[in-house]
Amino acid sequence: MGTVSNALNHPEKVSPATLARIQQAIADLSFVRNEAAHRLRLGVNRTVGMLVLDVSNPFFTDVAHGVEKGLDGTGRALLLANSSQDRARELAHLDAFEEQRLSGLLVTPVGRDLARLRRLRDHGTHVVLVDRMSRAPDFSSVSVEDRLGGAMAAEHLLSIGRRRIAFIGGPRSIEQVRARLAGAQRAVEAFGAGEVVFLETPAMDFASGRRAAEALLAEPRTKRPDAIFAANDLIAIGALQALTKEGVALPADVALIGYDDIEFAGAAAIPLTSVRQPAIAIGETAVQILLEEIAAGDDRGKAKHVKLMPELIVRTSTVG
Repeated sequence: MGTVSNALNHPEKVSPATLARIQQAIADLSFVRNEAAHRLRLGVNRTVGMLVLDVSNPFFTDVAHGVEKGLDGTGRALLLANSSQDRARELAHLDAFEEQRLSGLLVTPVGRDLARLRRLRDHGTHVVLVDRMSRAPDFSSVSVEDRLGGAMAAEHLLSIGRRRIAFIGGPRSIEQVRARLAGAQRAVEAFGAGEVVFLETPAMDFASGRRAAEALLAEPRTKRPDAIFAANDLIAIGALQALTKEGVALPADVALIGYDDIEFAGAAAIPLTSVRQPAIAIGETAVQILLEEIAAGDDRGKAKHVKLMPELIVRTSTVG
């Protein structure tokens, strides 16, 4: 077994003839090396974990793409998990990640409590928050200026004459929802006219957007909003389905704006105005910080907090 081990790990120590016989035997037996066991013996894990709020949201797919680009050439693998915006699922995944002894974790937390992440880090896994500004001085983070993004959306709607803005998003425990809503409210207050009404949803998905829009349409016409700002594009596209089904004209009757600028936004039946997040750049930046912290070990130094800028992309759903 020692000769086989040397052939796998130190081929320079094995004669060419012996190495050739072992490699042929490996091919004949379709042998696959147990890399996890090998790394465990060495005390090293080359796997990076990523825990996102909603793997079905193309925004997080794009962030993961950025992470993969950042890992290219490093010899590290990416393990992706989905919390489904549920704290219990998040904790279950964190328990599994801890058992795996990951070298690093990129995570978009469901709530504000970082105690579980601290325990994970104390046990040797480096942690960077993604799409979430860290309020804790000991966690690095990469996020987008969501308050600014919310303000940009509201200012655009105000500029086209809209005054009754319905903000659809939730749950409220998600920090991005609170920040985008706060930005919109601040913009309306600064404008000196108009209002923002918050409709909290249980999730950030198509179905929640559709049901929220249906609830708005059930109101008397005089109480309906003349604009909808959705906390992400999935909610906005769900709302778009409900509005068009009921014959509501966009943007004549209701202007609609989303957030993220996923690929489906521009490809919708009525192209969707959206606040773009630089998703791939978020992933690349976050994994670069994580790799730096892994390399530094216990001497990682002061946490880094990077904020990227959103961009308003105007399409037919607000300006026909």
